[in-house]
Amino acid sequence: MTLRILQRDVDAIVAQSRAEYPDECCGVILGPIGSDLANRLKPMVNAAHSPTFYEFDSKDLLALYREADENDEELVVIYHSHTETEAYPSRTDIAYASEPNAHYVLVSTRKELASSYELRSYRIIDGEVTEEPVEILLDW
Repeated sequence: MTLRILQRDVDAIVAQSRAEYPDECCGVILGPIGSDLANRLKPMVNAAHSPTFYEFDSKDLLALYREADENDEELVVIYHSHTETEAYPSRTDIAYASEPNAHYVLVSTRKELASSYELRSYRIIDGEVTEEPVEILLDW
């Protein structure tokens, strides 16, 4: 499967990761249930406030699921940044991946990338990580 994501959302994720550095940033992109269409970006607060770990605040997560239900949406993308390492899921990322239908997007803005970034997407199901192609679109 290929993740199709808008350039504006990629730009927003990269900007968020730079703004929240040195902590990891996190968030989701919602879309209509069953469509695999990532069309509404929602930055979240990293409740861990950590450069090596992210977690959604439990109240924020509950509100997010309620909002998604009310709008007939689901989490299409769950994203976070790695500030000093490559864009590959850590053991903790894999252990906490609980949405089998979601695309797990990681963006790395580590120093050796200078003013660039690395963005990769994965499916994580029952602890198994599978990288998938990413198609960045200007519009739907």
